Amino acid sequence: MVRSFHALLGMAAGLLLAAPGAIAQPSVPANGGTLQIHAGKPVAKVSPTLYGLMTEEINHSYDGGIYAELVRNRAFQDSPRHPVDWVVWEHGDGQASMQIDHSTGPSSALASSLKLTVQKADANDAAGIANSGYWGIPLRANTEYSGSFYAKVSDGGSGPVEMRLVNDDTGEVVAKASVPALTNEWKQYKVRLHTGQIQTSARNHLALSVSQPGTVWFSLVSLFPPTYKNTPNGNRIDLMEKLDAMHPAFLRLPGGNYLEGNHLADWYNWKKTIGPLVDRPTHPSPWNYHSSDGMGLLEFLEWCEDLHMQPVLAVYAGYSLQHEHVNPGSDLNSYVQSALDEIEYVIGGPQTKWGAVRAKDGHPAPFPLTYVEIGNEDWFDTSGSYDARFAQFFDAIRKAYPQLKLIATTPVKSRTPDVIDDHFYRTAQEMFADTHHYDKTSRTGPKIFVGEWATREGSPTPNMGAALADAAWMTGLERNSDLVVMSSYAPLLTNVNPGAMQWAPDLIGYDAVRSYGSPSYYAQAMFSKNLGTEVVDSTLQNGGPLLFYSVTEDKAKHELYLKVVNASSEQQRLQIQIDGAAGVKANAAVELLSGHTMEETNSLENPSRIVPVTSSTHAAKSFQRTFPPYSVEVMTIGFE
Repeated sequence: MVRSFHALLGMAAGLLLAAPGAIAQPSVPANGGTLQIHAGKPVAKVSPTLYGLMTEEINHSYDGGIYAELVRNRAFQDSPRHPVDWVVWEHGDGQASMQIDHSTGPSSALASSLKLTVQKADANDAAGIANSGYWGIPLRANTEYSGSFYAKVSDGGSGPVEMRLVNDDTGEVVAKASVPALTNEWKQYKVRLHTGQIQTSARNHLALSVSQPGTVWFSLVSLFPPTYKNTPNGNRIDLMEKLDAMHPAFLRLPGGNYLEGNHLADWYNWKKTIGPLVDRPTHPSPWNYHSSDGMGLLEFLEWCEDLHMQPVLAVYAGYSLQHEHVNPGSDLNSYVQSALDEIEYVIGGPQTKWGAVRAKDGHPAPFPLTYVEIGNEDWFDTSGSYDARFAQFFDAIRKAYPQLKLIATTPVKSRTPDVIDDHFYRTAQEMFADTHHYDKTSRTGPKIFVGEWATREGSPTPNMGAALADAAWMTGLERNSDLVVMSSYAPLLTNVNPGAMQWAPDLIGYDAVRSYGSPSYYAQAMFSKNLGTEVVDSTLQNGGPLLFYSVTEDKAKHELYLKVVNASSEQQRLQIQIDGAAGVKANAAVELLSGHTMEETNSLENPSRIVPVTSSTHAAKSFQRTFPPYSVEVMTIGFE
């Protein structure tokens, strides 16, 4: 992810084509255009990994997003001075105070904790602490929630401790469970909480309370709803279902700036994100909030496994966002070794050092891995050190793992990378004007990974105009998918609550309870799930400047996939002619995404305003089709 829109504009001259003048709205040709498709005449192979996912900890994408944990600042590490997002909870005449205590914690990783001092409490007047989660704690009817916490007391023993889920508006306790006693040693306690017939709502908070005076220390207070595929420490169901519907081939992890951190000390040190949660120290993310590291390396890999996609592993390469870098040579050696260890954690057998650690963490089988990216957006490194840093990583990884394909984040001269990562953030007009970006790129150099790209119009999620520009851009990616082996829209996710978002637009929006896909999300899904194995030779005549298309075919399925983007305010008519096939099936499946204006969009309140509509249409070797204004259409044509 680029640092800011101002930084993006500053680098535009070097990285992006200049935007042309305003594109005039075309009039419909009197007789329409003609699209000639030569079935059975491939001009390029389609990359099977063309469409995938890029995500990072931005906009509360992990904590407060896809990672299902409901408690915010659960380990009390977000501030060294204050228990942010926590308040003292007093019922009746109960009295208590709280503070961060740096003298004790449940592990060396979590060496501090929350100290609760209860001055007054009894069975009817409890006191404790409360947390409202990430803009509320979502609760649903007849659902089981998994609660846990680490705790100890100051004397030989005390109890009980009650965990409650309380409605903000009524004060009703909608679920509760208790731990009968605590000891003066740190220990984890687990409970199950069951809701009854309640209305789905995020207007709830969690409370931990005691019913007698004394001192209690807490750490790693956790509450999980049911997760996708019931994976422990897993992901939010509705967001995973939306991602699954995109049919992604890969996940670029752990993200862009999140990999680097603001300073060298803040880099994504994967070794601190594996193993039990109590052994993960947490760390600051570059987008001005703290990361719980519940979404650790293994969780990323299991995310890939759940959605049947492969990881694209980005390794830290010695550069962080505040223009700090590690000098190549001996200073960089430990980071290179970390990358080698990380790769071994991913693909090493259980007999290897780090493969054995992964097995101990609960996943004996290695994960598949093809691509490793070295760094992130290193064109920002004004020291010029990336070329030598890349070479040092390249040599070590290539020697240990010759089968892996290595990705550079900017062109280098010292070594020849397998892939270069290009990033584009543009207006709709810029996207429309540059759909032929890769048409004339040399095929003798590295392959291309468009690792981050988006039309930056609409907020918090893209509007219909952005979806049209995104779809137009994807026709160019498909046409050049012999060269462009992977692409991923960014950012993927945003919590739309006030204060949660740092960057717009984002593909999928959500709050604690609801989520929705943007028009661009549906365009992505339509393109990804209707993709052939080869690009077919085709020509378009008299189609108008805001008409874009791509044609791929799958010979094994005997199907052509025709994608047409009409970004004009007027309908566009095409005469479609297909040769090279013995016959064409009379009925073609159609998926249509369209809007009334460029500004029209989806939201939490109206999530289905713009969604694909399926139908069928007549097809033949020669047939006419009229494409509505502001539309993206995918047609699946069977052939013999």
